[in-house]
Amino acid sequence: MRRVSTNVLVIGGGAAGMAAAVGAAERGVKVILVERDDRTGGVLNQCIHNGFGLHFFREELTGPEYAERFQKMLTEHNIDTILRGHVWKPLFDENKVWVITASGIWEISYDALVVTTGARERPFGALMIPGDRPSGVFTAGLAQRFVNIENRLPGKRALILGSGDIGLIMARRLTLEGMEVVAVVERLPYPGGLERNVQQCLVDFDIPLLLSHTVVRVEGYPRLQKVWIAKVDEKFRPIPGTETPYEVDTLILSVGLIPEVELFEGSLDIHPKSRGIKVANTGRTNRNNVFAAGNNVVIYDLVDYVSREGFMAGKHAAMFVENPDITKELKRVPIKTGENVAVLSPYWFEPVEDLRLYLRVSKPMEDVILRVKPSIYEKRYERVAPNEMISLTIKADRVSEETDRIEVEVVTNV
Repeated sequence: MRRVSTNVLVIGGGAAGMAAAVGAAERGVKVILVERDDRTGGVLNQCIHNGFGLHFFREELTGPEYAERFQKMLTEHNIDTILRGHVWKPLFDENKVWVITASGIWEISYDALVVTTGARERPFGALMIPGDRPSGVFTAGLAQRFVNIENRLPGKRALILGSGDIGLIMARRLTLEGMEVVAVVERLPYPGGLERNVQQCLVDFDIPLLLSHTVVRVEGYPRLQKVWIAKVDEKFRPIPGTETPYEVDTLILSVGLIPEVELFEGSLDIHPKSRGIKVANTGRTNRNNVFAAGNNVVIYDLVDYVSREGFMAGKHAAMFVENPDITKELKRVPIKTGENVAVLSPYWFEPVEDLRLYLRVSKPMEDVILRVKPSIYEKRYERVAPNEMISLTIKADRVSEETDRIEVEVVTNV
């Protein structure tokens, strides 16, 4: 077993992990980054479409271009990177992790840890769809990897279940590569992805979007041959008599992401609804020297948000290394979800940093007011929807020292 030590250890080399490593290294501490793939960048490497970097770099980039910017920063800051490294056992009480690599097992000791493990796609087995279990069923991310990295088409005629952003983007990508996309099916009465992706990927390519529909059966073996869809009621129950068959050989699933937190359950506080790691606005978890950022905290709309939070977590991990006593007098103010707020991050406010809030509403609404109470912030929106994440930054000095609880609500403007 090889034993090494570092000031800051970052687990995960995607957008959040690279930013966290850079954020820590800029303060002059030693950083090691562990990534299980053969290169850093995560899902960015297969996202060859543009639309990245508008907030963080103030210019439009493709996914690989965005990843390359941070990869150059890793090199410039002499950050040690362990590739194809699988974290097997984090020992939080001993400030160590065991990492399995092709060259053997590493035991890495750290002063501060940043967890940036991202999220995984919800698989077909989790959907409990009746019928056969044929080949031809792919998650949207896997199909994206096949097309953009492996240069292989998953089939000839596809139906896409779920209108998440990757599913919408793959509807366009498969069409451009010569496949026929017969429809995108969404059980909610509104799209799950960004409105710009609905317009650019579906409307511009005349791909039907069937809202309040779902897949009720798949047929075919060994290869998929037919998919049945049906309308659903307000409780997402299929309506008898509305079933429609589609003859396709490919079913693409874009039905949500699940934070990768299994390694840390029992050690870090996990939100029961979002399944993400609970963090403060500094990225700090319930353990003072452990930080988290990215899609293992909350599922973000934009990679720019992920990088921003990763950079912040890395910065404060380095600050903890510089002064471990920083948390002794640090006040933590809990942040609670109020009316019409379904997802909210962070969960605590530490006054050493501005408060950056990310939230999703529970339903589409028009002419609303977002309030951060007590009397901290207020803003009017003409329209809000669950598929569009709301992001806002509140200066730390706007939160009174006497504040012992913050609540965020979205209410109709009356």
